[in-house]
Amino acid sequence: MAADSTVFGGGLTPQGMADGVRVGLRAVLTDGKLLVKRCRDCGEHHHYPRDGCPFCGSLNTEWRQARGQGTIYSFSVMRRAEVPYVVAYVTLDEGPSMMTNIVDADADALCIGQRVAVRFQPSEGGPPLPVFVPV
Repeated sequence: MAADSTVFGGGLTPQGMADGVRVGLRAVLTDGKLLVKRCRDCGEHHHYPRDGCPFCGSLNTEWRQARGQGTIYSFSVMRRAEVPYVVAYVTLDEGPSMMTNIVDADADALCIGQRVAVRFQPSEGGPPLPVFVPV
């Protein structure tokens, strides 16, 4: 992983991200809470986190704790790895989708539309990362 990146939801977020968002991400991951940005003007939740609302352009956004539940939108089983793993897009109940991993599941039994819940998994030298498990 590049030294100038922060991991969030299984993806990389550029260092050039606004300071408030980057600091917020670090706090979110360290505290083990799944938060998403919400626009105070139009009410829409969005991910990846950014200062401006992608729906209405407002800069009036806030962090909101997500319920931590969602559905699998898409997934791929990475079988060529030494230990196979699942990469997925999960659509949160709040609306936005995020790239993540599905863990503690039989990869052959997963299906699109399946309900999942967040769990925080320790990372090497960094904050815990949000991953999902079937419910």
